[in-house]
Amino acid sequence: MISAIVLAAGESTRMGAENKLLLPFQGTTLLGATVTAVMQSRVGETIVVVGHEQERVRKVLAGLPVRIVFNPDYRDGMSTSIHAGVRACSPGTRGLMICLSDLPRVGSEELNRLIDRFEGAGRDAIVVPTFSGQRGNPVLFSVRFQPEVLAVRGPAGGCKSVVKAHPEAVIEVPLERDGVLQDIDTPEDYRRLLGANP
Repeated sequence: MISAIVLAAGESTRMGAENKLLLPFQGTTLLGATVTAVMQSRVGETIVVVGHEQERVRKVLAGLPVRIVFNPDYRDGMSTSIHAGVRACSPGTRGLMICLSDLPRVGSEELNRLIDRFEGAGRDAIVVPTFSGQRGNPVLFSVRFQPEVLAVRGPAGGCKSVVKAHPEAVIEVPLERDGVLQDIDTPEDYRRLLGANP
């Protein structure tokens, strides 16, 4: 089983007064589009880590078959949300897919390609999507790397250090669309997204 961990706890300060996850996009929100794609993929469970404005975020997720985990330490950086999500995974999971919540242009078919490569690896693997040679998100880790993921600290707090430490385990999956690189952090990013996806 693959566990998807959607990181939806941040304060999105670069977006200004808006919580970027709640911005409208294609009949739902940025978070809603991301979570829907994850749920429609072949992951075994979807865990959404909330923190900032958790009540409003929970409303977006109401009725969806996801497990919601509150991270009380979300102000201390992304690593705390990764830890909360990983600890909430079911015991039998084989893979940890760490998903940013602001990648609304990554579809379920692309996530399934990552899962296919992971399942076909036949070994402990770290599967990374790429576009034009540039690595993006989400990243899928074998559960073997769980202790190292849980050891990540610091305000930046992503798992790049784990990927960098294990080049022998990394499998790059080239994709045809740049959605894996296009996280939405600023009002300009959001305007570009709406321009490309009216």
